[in-house]
Amino acid sequence: MLTVTLPYPISANRYWRSRVIKPHAGQAIVSTYVSPEAKAYKEQVGWLCRAAGIRSPLPGRIAIAYTLYPKRPQDWRMRQRKLGDAWQDTVQCIDLDNAQKVLLDALKGIAFEDDVWVRRITAERAEPDGEGRLVVTVTPIATEAPQAGFDFPAPRAELFDPLEV
Repeated sequence: MLTVTLPYPISANRYWRSRVIKPHAGQAIVSTYVSPEAKAYKEQVGWLCRAAGIRSPLPGRIAIAYTLYPKRPQDWRMRQRKLGDAWQDTVQCIDLDNAQKVLLDALKGIAFEDDVWVRRITAERAEPDGEGRLVVTVTPIATEAPQAGFDFPAPRAELFDPLEV
């Protein structure tokens, strides 16, 4: 299990950029690329993961749990007096699914090999506090082998005719 605290993620809307390439003759081509801001975030995540002791990506299936901590605004006490506990809903925060996309891209190749191996994701938005951040836990998932001595039944011939298409 790996746990690391990362900086507040950039918005997925700022992660990817597109440019239109117009050749002299013919149709315009749209090229999508990772923004410099996203590259800087991924590099920062890499440094923090290495500092936390992550030397190589976990192989195989994994589970990811993350908690997004929005930054508490300076006027939070005024909001709390006015709105009670509902003041937290007035704090600007990126969506959990937006944070998830950026997080998976940033951790790919660092904490896990590829996001195709992610089998479980647990997300939570915490109460805003003094510093915006993202606390992530990556856990390997053991694969279960079939029980010893258990034979899978053969397909029944009346249900499957290999010559029919």
